[in-house]
Amino acid sequence: MKVFIASDHAGFLMKQYLLDNGGDFIDLGTDSSVSCDYPIFANKVAERMKATENSRGVLICGSGIGMAIAANRHRHLRAALCLSEYMAQISRRHNDANVIVFGANIMDGGLALNCMKIFLETPFDGGRHAARLDIIR
Repeated sequence: MKVFIASDHAGFLMKQYLLDNGGDFIDLGTDSSVSCDYPIFANKVAERMKATENSRGVLICGSGIGMAIAANRHRHLRAALCLSEYMAQISRRHNDANVIVFGANIMDGGLALNCMKIFLETPFDGGRHAARLDIIR
């Protein structure tokens, strides 16, 4: 599975922490803490995921809200803002989320790392949850 990761300036340090501690990701930017526009980076992840089967995304901004909104504009993404390990697990099991979003200003890197690992390892339960996703589509 390919995992694409991107952040805006507010999420840059957390992104670097995840890259240093979390595994093999494809980094799509930003490359510094200089102010930038988060939708650009959500769109980069969306474009790469659309072209790459069986891929996942990690997006980070200050609150996580902007990245989640920008990512969910893309029909092939199901982005979940996860601020706890439970949210990371349930976003996969019940919602088949393919993008996890973090708020760097409201959680630390260690928690984000744990959430990301859970997100990447947890399968989708299917069943009644798949029927709900059909309704959303």
